Order: sequence, then C-alpha cells, then structure tokens
Amino acid sequence: MCNRRALGGCAALLVVAAMSSASLSAATFKIAVEPTYTADKQIEVYKPFIDYLNKTSGHTFTLVTSRNFQFFWRDIRQGVPVDFMFAEAHLTDYQVKRAGFEPLVKTAEKSSYSVLANEEVAQRGINSLIGYGVVTMPSPSLGFALLTEIFPDPIRQPNVLSSGKSWRDGVEMVFAEETDAAIVPTWLKDQYPNLVSMTTTREFPGAAISAAPSVSAAAKQAVRDALLKLHEDTNAYEVLSELGISQFIPANAAEYAGYDRLLRIFFGYKEVGVE
Repeated sequence: MCNRRALGGCAALLVVAAMSSASLSAATFKIAVEPTYTADKQIEVYKPFIDYLNKTSGHTFTLVTSRNFQFFWRDIRQGVPVDFMFAEAHLTDYQVKRAGFEPLVKTAEKSSYSVLANEEVAQRGINSLIGYGVVTMPSPSLGFALLTEIFPDPIRQPNVLSSGKSWRDGVEMVFAEETDAAIVPTWLKDQYPNLVSMTTTREFPGAAISAAPSVSAAAKQAVRDALLKLHEDTNAYEVLSELGISQFIPANAAEYAGYDRLLRIFFGYKEVGVE
C-alpha cells in the first residue's frame, strides 16, 4: 500500500511496470510473402503494409522476401522459420496441413486467373496455343498450376515460359510480341482493354495471411483485428492500393482445404502423412 508521502513514487513505479508489461508482450515477427515481384519491388510494395502492422498491432514485423517462386517453395518445404505468410490458396493450405499454420484473414477479392492474348491470337481459340508460347511466373505459382489444368494433356500443352518476374511482365511480353499469350490474375486483365481474355479459371478464396503455431493467440488476435479494420483507416489507403485489394475479411482453414493438391505436380510435394 502507498501512503501519501510515497504516492508519487508509487505512481512512477506503476508507469514503469505498465511499460515493462507492454514491452514484454510485444514481439518481433517475420512475414513471408509470395514473390510476385522482384525482391526490391517486394520491399517497396509491402512497406506501407509492414508500417501499418508495426503501428497498429503492438508488434514489430519484418518482411521476408524470396528471389522467385522456386526459392519460396523450397523454403516452405524445408520449414524455414517464419511467423506469418501471405499467399494464395494452394500454398496456404499446404502450410495449414504440414506446418499447422492458421489462416487469420484473406483478401475480399477472390482469386482467379485469365489467359490474355491479342485479338488475332484470341480468335483462334485456346487450343491454338498448344505448342506456342504462354508466359507465367515460375512454379509453383497459382498461375502456373492452373495453366496445367487448362492443358491437362502433357503432350498437348503450350510452350510454358516461366520467365516473368511479375504478372505484369507477362502482359508486357504479349504487347511486345515476345510471346503469344500470358496467364495473369484476372484483376490485372481489366487494366489492359486492348487484350482479350481467352479463358478464365475457376475461383479460389482470396490470398490469406496465416500465422505459425508458434505465434501466441493474443498476437494472432492483434494482427487479425488490425487487418480487419484496415479499410476503415483513412490514412492507410496506400496500403490497400499497393496490395491491389479493397479490404481484408475473416478466413479459416476449412475454406482452403484441398487446394494444396494443386501442388502435387511440382517437385518436392508430399501427401500428408506420407514420408
């Protein structure tokens, strides 16, 4: 108990104790993102997002980038430690089943992919691309995986050019007539009205931000709460603009169940429970 003479000292101790408690509860987390841009561009695109999380979640976040999808896939398979991941449905489900990740939020926009070409190529039909160049990002990007669904016969497929450093690269290569077509996220096709969509894939739940089992329930909730109210923050418009989404909405593991099977065609995939 504090008497009147010691009241000032007690108040100071309470402030120090509160600050110490906050310091102890704060943590530093690593968040890995799909390499849909070059490493330098990833840092630029995700900086407003990281800054927002650092300001609103009570924790500190650092961005983990990968050189390309093949390195990203290698790190996932090898269990390179990260605390959070922002990825499409197939990789999200993989981490849920193999590493115990928990989806917290997802983009409000669902994911699908479209094959874009100029009008002359598009008029010939999707099968006219067999044996011709179609650009995508490297495996196991969702675009690459879905291209194999469009052309399931291994001897009747396009010449897949996995040379894009971003989805937009593929579109630019079509314009430059360096390839016949490109498969890109459907949201991107609306920005190129001069190109024609030859086909659009089925839809998937939006890309999810999921947390590793090592992250505390309190930290998960703090991140979930911060991201669910992101679209309400008038000062955070740049975050959503850079990510190309309208908002985050709640997510759960059941929504992503089964999508990891899209990865079975790629090197290193293993069924759950199979050594």
